[in-house]
Amino acid sequence: MRRRAQHEELARLRAEQSTQEWKRRYGMRAGVEGTMRQATTTCGNRRSRYQGLDRTHLSHLLTGCAINLRRIDARLSGAPAAGTRTGHLATLIAEAPATSGARNTPS
Repeated sequence: MRRRAQHEELARLRAEQSTQEWKRRYGMRAGVEGTMRQATTTCGNRRSRYQGLDRTHLSHLLTGCAINLRRIDARLSGAPAAGTRTGHLATLIAEAPATSGARNTPS
């Protein structure tokens, strides 16, 4: 069991997450997280190829330009935006045949 102070703090934070202000701020973070993911997966920015701040900074600027060019190209060519991925469990549930709630028993 959690101590009372921890429980109250957790309850306060969960209540805060239901406010529109929190959702607006988190939406901004979600956009940044998507950009960071795109930089690491498409441009290989997980680790710097260069030593030194000047070269690393230049690499980051060029990566940002490349991401922007890819997004402009996708917008102009009419490529559909990637949707939210569906997890494995959700896919299995969606593909499962609807049952009446009765257990499947061998005859």
